[in-house]
Amino acid sequence: MAEYETFQHDVLVIGAGGAGLRAAIEASAAGVSVGLVCKSLLGKAHTVMAEGGIAAALANVDDRDNWRVHFADTMRGGQYVNNWRMAELHAKEAPDRVRELEAWGAVFDRTKDGRILQRNFGGHRYPRLAHVGDRTGLEMIRTLQDHGVHQGIDVHMERTILSLLKEGDRVVGAFGYDRERGRFLIFRAKAVVLATGGIGRAYKITSNSWEYTGDGHSLGYHAGAELIDMEFIQFHPTGMVWPPSVRGILVTEGVRGEGGILTNKEGKRFMFEDIPDNYKSQTADSEEEGWRYCQGDKNARRPPELLTRDHVARCIVREIKAGRGSPHGGVFLDIAWIKKKLSNGEDYIKRKLPSMYHQFKQLADIDITQEPMEVGPTTHYVMGGIRVEADTQMSRVPGLFACGECAAGINGANRLGGNSLSDLLVFGKRAGEHAAKFAKENSLGAVDNAALEETARKALEPFERTGESPYQVQHDLQEMMQELVGIVRNEEEMQKALAGLQKLWERAAKVSAQANREFNPGWHTALDLKNLLTVSEAVTRAALERKESRGAQFREDFPDKDERFSKVNTITRQGADGTMEVRLEPLPEMPDYLKQVVEEMK
Repeated sequence: MAEYETFQHDVLVIGAGGAGLRAAIEASAAGVSVGLVCKSLLGKAHTVMAEGGIAAALANVDDRDNWRVHFADTMRGGQYVNNWRMAELHAKEAPDRVRELEAWGAVFDRTKDGRILQRNFGGHRYPRLAHVGDRTGLEMIRTLQDHGVHQGIDVHMERTILSLLKEGDRVVGAFGYDRERGRFLIFRAKAVVLATGGIGRAYKITSNSWEYTGDGHSLGYHAGAELIDMEFIQFHPTGMVWPPSVRGILVTEGVRGEGGILTNKEGKRFMFEDIPDNYKSQTADSEEEGWRYCQGDKNARRPPELLTRDHVARCIVREIKAGRGSPHGGVFLDIAWIKKKLSNGEDYIKRKLPSMYHQFKQLADIDITQEPMEVGPTTHYVMGGIRVEADTQMSRVPGLFACGECAAGINGANRLGGNSLSDLLVFGKRAGEHAAKFAKENSLGAVDNAALEETARKALEPFERTGESPYQVQHDLQEMMQELVGIVRNEEEMQKALAGLQKLWERAAKVSAQANREFNPGWHTALDLKNLLTVSEAVTRAALERKESRGAQFREDFPDKDERFSKVNTITRQGADGTMEVRLEPLPEMPDYLKQVVEEMK
């Protein structure tokens, strides 16, 4: 057997965004040794794209807010296929996690009396998002990193994990490589936490960075964990659509929270035309009422631009398909109009949305204080992921935990804006806490050298071939998923996608890598293809299984909700023969005290 550099930790955390950092901090605080692996450099995580704020019922701006309202909002947004226990824990614990972040040095915007300021956001009944201008995710990462580096955590930057190591049913570490030199590495651990983020790079238009290739979903799946609800992909309604070089980059929902409106090329504010029945009682019936809501009037209801993301994205697609879109294939998002309402409107926009102002000014030569932005839906987030136990975040595989975007349950069919950052904090903490507990109760497992050698051999195969470029396979996958398994779906197109995925699997097995192993992006892409294809197949098969439209899943051949699917999750697992299996499984019954909360908040 070849000699590989080996690292040993009690807890190994794979992924260094908000969830991974919070898990590593908590595990280290429990007194165990912690290793933190990140695919790129520390601090470069998709968490920074969560700009608008952290959802937590602090009740600093509106004293009617509490965990019960937050819980009910989350369940309603998720169309009630959420894991109710996760939604409960999240709503109850988010305020403490935000205050903790503040104690660690996060510099939040403030109310006049010095408390953490909170803003309006889609799907939230009251102003609930604690924020730092429109750079909240960046501030979160900065704070967690600054706190984490003092905890004695070993950080392994620019390392990619290829497979999880197992002894029997239990996970005992991971096998990966150093991206700079291309050398294989062994990470032995008593417990492993997956916190690798999303799968956006399976799609052509996405807010996600190059790293988000479904690594954690795929690693967990191939190690024996189950994935749930992979059909639910969130297309954030507002990504940049012009210029082409920045297409998909996120435009925070905070723009709409501060009063921004959506219009078509005819100048019509189209969101008032389509308000779902379960939100009609909470939605403004006039533009004036919507504006008063954005200015903090407790007696006003939210404007329709602040409905859930899945609904807003579909309304935008409807306008574009009807020929009422903007010149570059989107619609207009206008915050400049508030100058009619506020004498200091220009300064207000720059103060409240500094990143958006600079982003459009520098990248698109558009001054958002003077003219509208062109926006359209962008692949942003996956509600589906590794199935975990709500209280501990452990998967069905002993010793394997997951948190953040690569775990699933809290969001159901659609995630509310701002819930992602509080999810990272609440369940990152829980994952780290229980991974440390598991590590204390178990010893290091044995490494299967034969399995290691097989993984290493397969990883090097691209250097031995003269096949096509892995970039071409990834490009074709992204084009196909965008076209056939995108915002609007149907059986015929998804069956076509399954056939296409089979061909792409075959092509991926023949791609080649040129030159040598030292920092070779072509080779890295070849290795990422397994993860991208795994999650793409899971999304497609789960979407076919759910024969209805619910939340982020919209099927034009089944355009309505179906009661048969109202209380089930889709479960995806690897069968004994290596093929992907999907089944429906009933949701656990919600206890009466939570049913009462939901009923009271309707």
